[in-house]
Amino acid sequence: MKTEARIFLFLTIFFTIVTPIYAGMTWWQQGHVEPIGTTVFALTLLFAAMIWLTLAITGRTLTRGDALGRPEDRQDAEVIDGAGVLGFFPPKSLVPFWSTVAIMLVLLGPVFGWWISLLGAAVGIWTVFGWAYEFYVGDYKH
Repeated sequence: MKTEARIFLFLTIFFTIVTPIYAGMTWWQQGHVEPIGTTVFALTLLFAAMIWLTLAITGRTLTRGDALGRPEDRQDAEVIDGAGVLGFFPPKSLVPFWSTVAIMLVLLGPVFGWWISLLGAAVGIWTVFGWAYEFYVGDYKH
């Protein structure tokens, strides 16, 4: 977690420097601060700081006491230290495809008509049930 935290610390410092420079440049050229770009930079700064803080706290708690932390964070780690179960993944599933279709329809709604967003919301509800009950029907039911 320490390497990831350093990356987001760099981004936080970068956007801390760039955000006031951008606001100052737009005020100097236009006579007022451009609100959209400044808001985007400020929100990006806050999001990067939030992720950095989360990763920094998690990295400290993983190495507290006798815990060694993740193998990726240790200099003396071997490849075998990272072996083990990574999780369970379904061998085949159409639910990610339908989730993408639902998101696409919701986002196309404001462009072409709000009724498309309603259709996307309906497909989205269907895909949520698909995620929840994926292993209760078909070949992989328990």
